[in-house]
Amino acid sequence: MNRGPLSAIAPALLLVAMATLLGCAERQAPSAESDAKITIVATTGMVGDAVRAVAGDRAEVSSLMGSGVDPHLYKPTRTDIARLMNADAVFYNGLLLEGKMTDALIRAATSGKPVFAVTELIDESSLLEPAEFQGHFDPHVWMDPSAWSSAVEVVRDKLIELDPPGEATYRANAEVYIKEVQDLDAYAELVLSTVPEGARVLVTAHDAFNYFGRRYDYQVVGIQGISTESEAGVRDIQRLVDLLVERKIGAVFIESTVSRRNVESLIAGARASGQDVTIGGELFSDAMGAPGTYEGTYLGMIDHNVTTVARALGGDVPDGGRLGKLSNSESP
Repeated sequence: MNRGPLSAIAPALLLVAMATLLGCAERQAPSAESDAKITIVATTGMVGDAVRAVAGDRAEVSSLMGSGVDPHLYKPTRTDIARLMNADAVFYNGLLLEGKMTDALIRAATSGKPVFAVTELIDESSLLEPAEFQGHFDPHVWMDPSAWSSAVEVVRDKLIELDPPGEATYRANAEVYIKEVQDLDAYAELVLSTVPEGARVLVTAHDAFNYFGRRYDYQVVGIQGISTESEAGVRDIQRLVDLLVERKIGAVFIESTVSRRNVESLIAGARASGQDVTIGGELFSDAMGAPGTYEGTYLGMIDHNVTTVARALGGDVPDGGRLGKLSNSESP
């Protein structure tokens, strides 16, 4: 069974209906004039950033979920639904990330709205499918910049469908943005490789960094599961305490969208077992940084994460990250 973008927001029966509706929506896409801006709503900041970069000044792009918002738990408000219904098109991540938005996305598609999952071009063979995630794919693909480039290509192609006169602009902007993402990936690979091999263990609040770990050869352990709806138990904490002590890991990480309570319990348990563990820094997992900051962009959030992880685990990191733009370049 081909589990493409539609499998990301609905169970099997809803998928059939959604596939039909989205197909109709794509055929009914608005025909934009060359000097008219199209209105686009994205679900997460990462998706919105990609759409904004490719669209340039040909579209008004807004995101429903801002800094510090957990997409696993997010429920759209009446205002959000109105924004979806009034937009020319909707872009979402897919792969069950926005699970609680299923009804809203189906409603938008039912109205004839073009609704696109940016992960639809990523080959299933390259997607991670953790056993504990009930047969679904891990949605955190933006943690691997090389995979996120495929999402940018989807954005480019769908914008061309929506606004054919803007094709040259969309292709040029996508080429520039993908090059920036590729440069970021090269920086990440270089900096993360400076961490001693035995220290390449990334312990975080929830399991959002598996694509990151696979790409850069790090062992990744989340206290909670793929979705923050899962709860960590005493056994989970103790298992990680044992890992920290055995591997002599000195730093663990909190996340901007997840409570730090479990991480603090982990640190206390490790110290009680004789291992001194500190918080290596706060990582951006399911949301970007504050609007208007470098960390409030996709490039900035990944730069921040890579720089923070490498520094805390003993790597060689340039001040201010890849481009010297990070607002907090000091050691945690």
